[in-house]
Amino acid sequence: MIILGIDTSCDDTCAAVVEDGRTVLSNIVSSQAPIHHRHGGVVPELASREHIRNIVPVTDQALKSAGVEGRELDAIAVTAGPGLVGALLVGIYFAKAFSVALDVPLVGVNHLEGHILSIFLEKHAPSFPFIALTVSGGHTNIYHVQDFGDYTVLGRTLDDAAGEAFDKIAKLLGLGYPGGAVIEQLASQGREDAIDFPRAYLSRDSLNFSFSGLKTAVVLYVRKWMEEKQLNREVTMADIAASFQAAVVDVLTDKMSAAAGQAQAPTAVLAGGVARNARLRSIMQQRMAQDKVDLFISSPEFCTDNGAMIAVAGYHRFMSGHRDGLSLDARSRFPIDQV
Repeated sequence: MIILGIDTSCDDTCAAVVEDGRTVLSNIVSSQAPIHHRHGGVVPELASREHIRNIVPVTDQALKSAGVEGRELDAIAVTAGPGLVGALLVGIYFAKAFSVALDVPLVGVNHLEGHILSIFLEKHAPSFPFIALTVSGGHTNIYHVQDFGDYTVLGRTLDDAAGEAFDKIAKLLGLGYPGGAVIEQLASQGREDAIDFPRAYLSRDSLNFSFSGLKTAVVLYVRKWMEEKQLNREVTMADIAASFQAAVVDVLTDKMSAAAGQAQAPTAVLAGGVARNARLRSIMQQRMAQDKVDLFISSPEFCTDNGAMIAVAGYHRFMSGHRDGLSLDARSRFPIDQV
């Protein structure tokens, strides 16, 4: 079963070919980071225009790299949401046209389901049930995953997502976009205990997240730090980055541990763009080992947006009998329990 997966949910144009929901034959990603870097974040209109330019060559390259002809495809999977509506529409309308031209079934996919199921692209994959933390620029959620297509939301962000907080703090510090990688690199040179930034845990048993307070605390600290910079040379920008990163990692790790305990889950999955962060991966592995929970983490190439994860999700949707027609439309908000 050969599935073409297409994702244009944000600022990466992605296409991949996956066989039987497990074997990646190709995975092509065209990044727009240099374009959005000067703006300090994604500009939706620019993202849509770049997707229009890139979608055909990226898909052609994915098919060519996989050694697959269009007529050999069993289905085309495309992200229907959540994401930037203009960006989503480029992928959806291209997938519709390609589906009609090839007379191949079309399957709309939830982007978050793709992140959860990206772990099945790895050599070793978890068995059900498990809990999954998807942490990215747009989403920070914990799910109880009972089976393919069976997801219960245990916790979600009430304001900023963790990745969004990284981007905003990077912009504040003049580091540009995307923020995750530059904050991580700078943090490696700083002290995590230099500044005691707040950790928002909400109510005692809550599995929800809130990073807006942390973001505000960093903003206020940096403003004061800039005013006193000539007098206070003990704290560096690297210290600020490291202390901020530590606060985010602590909350993510503690909430994951609490979720595993509440759900009595023997297995956990860490996915999404922020899951590329080496500090988060290391601390999460240590904590889950202490909790005697088996942890599976997606490879870095499958953490960020990619077409392979959409192909995996599309494969399982297709095998369950799901099909979409030309009425498929973009959904900026797409709760995973509505897939």
